[in-house]
Amino acid sequence: MIQIKNAAELEKMRKACAISAAALKAGGEAIEPGITTAEIDKIIYDFIVRHGARPNFLHLYGFPATACISVNDTVIHGIPNRQQQIRPGDIVSIDTGCKIDGFNGDNACTYGCGKLDLEAQRLLDVTKESLHRGIAMARGGNRIGDIGHAVQEYVEENGFSVVRSFVGHGVGKELHEDPEVPNYGTPGRGPRLVPGMCIAVEPMVCQHKYAVKTLKDGWTVKTCDGGLAAHFEHTLAITAAGAEVLTHGWEEPGWTL
Repeated sequence: MIQIKNAAELEKMRKACAISAAALKAGGEAIEPGITTAEIDKIIYDFIVRHGARPNFLHLYGFPATACISVNDTVIHGIPNRQQQIRPGDIVSIDTGCKIDGFNGDNACTYGCGKLDLEAQRLLDVTKESLHRGIAMARGGNRIGDIGHAVQEYVEENGFSVVRSFVGHGVGKELHEDPEVPNYGTPGRGPRLVPGMCIAVEPMVCQHKYAVKTLKDGWTVKTCDGGLAAHFEHTLAITAAGAEVLTHGWEEPGWTL
């Protein structure tokens, strides 16, 4: 069932999403050659706790960390560890969030470590722009399929592919709520968007084919062909005028909580 938030609940969503965005930004700013994914995870954990919130990924469905940190051909759900060091030219996807006052925030960004090759940089640019294309369709009266179609169309016209096995979702008192928000679809199809809905739009884009595989650890999702993958995500509130981006902070230079 899709949950519609009232004004007081939306204000709590804004608070959770502001902390989530600031924590994501702190993790991204820590990326440098030699840092481990476990060290990045600790930075994000400390940030969230210091601001009075709870890491909502930690122990969710058994996940063992505060953030999913996915490097190069890992699409999502990378488990931070002390052995994995970031190298120059790596692309690093961080997906994290927090819960405070009973409500959740969720966001993701893919960062480059130093100078990237042209194709990796183009993958990041296209994936981020596809997120913005999806957000532009997230307004009252439109449907979920309008968002997915906008993402898919832009990604595919640029020669990349969108993951089918994992999708965006509603966000609220639970981190994952109805409705599902695929990154592909048909315009005019799916649940209608109405003011008060909160959803996470999160394009997961592959350099080559969209087929993915989950490793034996039960979490790590990689591209089947070894191509790179990127992941960007915002939590939005639907309004009559359009989408209010609740996790805007990770995109804004100089923005602080």
